[in-house]
Amino acid sequence: MAVHVIDEANRCLNCKKPLCMQGCPIHTPIPQMIEAFKDGGLNKAGVKVFENNPMSLVCSLVCNHEKQCEGHCILGRKGQPVHISSIENYISDTIFDKMKVECKPKNGKKVAVIGAGPAGITIAFLLTKEGYSVTIFDAKDKVGGVLQYGIPDFRLPKTILERYKKKLLEIGVKIRPNTAIGTALEIKDLIRDGYQSIFIGTGVWRPKTLGVKGESLGNVHYAIDYLANPDAYNLGETVAIIGMGNSAMDVARTVIRHGARKVTLYARGLSSNASDHETAYAKLDGAAFQFGKQIVEITDEGPVFENVRYDMEGNQIGIDEEREQVLADSTIISISQGPKSKLVNTTKGLLASQNGLLMTDEKGQTTIPGIFASGDVVLGARTVVEAVAYSKAVALAMDEYMKSKEES
Repeated sequence: MAVHVIDEANRCLNCKKPLCMQGCPIHTPIPQMIEAFKDGGLNKAGVKVFENNPMSLVCSLVCNHEKQCEGHCILGRKGQPVHISSIENYISDTIFDKMKVECKPKNGKKVAVIGAGPAGITIAFLLTKEGYSVTIFDAKDKVGGVLQYGIPDFRLPKTILERYKKKLLEIGVKIRPNTAIGTALEIKDLIRDGYQSIFIGTGVWRPKTLGVKGESLGNVHYAIDYLANPDAYNLGETVAIIGMGNSAMDVARTVIRHGARKVTLYARGLSSNASDHETAYAKLDGAAFQFGKQIVEITDEGPVFENVRYDMEGNQIGIDEEREQVLADSTIISISQGPKSKLVNTTKGLLASQNGLLMTDEKGQTTIPGIFASGDVVLGARTVVEAVAYSKAVALAMDEYMKSKEES
């Protein structure tokens, strides 16, 4: 691995106008990272990357690199781009545990972070560095949110999230697991107990439904529920997956690893919505793909489809009336997810859009002063790096808010 990474680093042209940085949603300082690495400054490179993106170790594994940094590398125009993700992963992985996160002295102010996903972890790191005392509340028993319960171990080893937890505790962050705000404790209790600002990063955990007959049958499951604990399910040998996004690919590859012999993904359109790499890996693992299939019902035998007809340009021109019963032991629905409504229902003045996403201003402040939000609960299901980039801006706004309250 080390030799491979060194070879990749030596291929970098150190462009004056680094398109790789432009392609990265969080603008990782890739040329500086690689130059420091080549000059023997591994620790310096790691700290630089972490300061820009506290979730760099995770992003180096789960980002859609072929459309971001590597997809913009100039070497990719005529050949293979520099494998930036491997370099970033080697650096971040090597220095993470020994890296000392420098924090300012405690300023006496408390911040509550609701949700231990990528957005919440980012906020916790950034505000603790600024001297705030941060407590993370999460409804589940382990940190990571969607990283822990929505991404399979073969894509993101869960030991990495344990290392993040250790690092958070190391810098003084308090963590309350199995504590869903909006149940026994509500936001008004946090305000009562002296938290000067509150961050909401609860993600999107409510599966979007198809709304078809048969969705409540015992052989039907939702992707977000399945991925949280695949060992709890007995799916049988033949599995149908409705949807073709990245989450559907994770489901397919997980199901295959748990013994299913025939796994097929179905989409209404003519192409996969997942990244090219994730689609390719699902095919490599043995998943089959069926396009132009509109789900109309699910029975005890499996899903029922209508065939969608398209012209040569890919425009829909009709739907065949004849229905097709597919035989499957289990059907998994993977068509995205939305936020749960606990916080909105229990917090007067906290407003959400029609689809349940929290309403915020450009700085991430919700409809209640001092309560901020970012990540999927605001944007809908997006990528980890987008949640982190947004959370960096929100952390600055929270800092400004608390300092302005001090002055007034």
